[in-house]
Amino acid sequence: MKKLELKQLSKEQLNEKLVSLRKDLMKLNMQRSTKTIPENPSNIKNLRRNIARIMTFIKQKSKFGVKSKKK
Repeated sequence: MKKLELKQLSKEQLNEKLVSLRKDLMKLNMQRSTKTIPENPSNIKNLRRNIARIMTFIKQKSKFGVKSKKK
């Protein structure tokens, strides 16, 4: 996923994407743990990176979306 695509998504859409990517990662990790070779082993690395990107955007949106009252 590209950064521009992620910036345009809302927080709810990012959460949905995050859940689906985590499910995919879990499936690939299960395949790896049962010693069956996934179709694309490098996909695990890409999924982990995309999950981290999405979590970063979620934190940024929640950080800048909430205004704190500091005095």
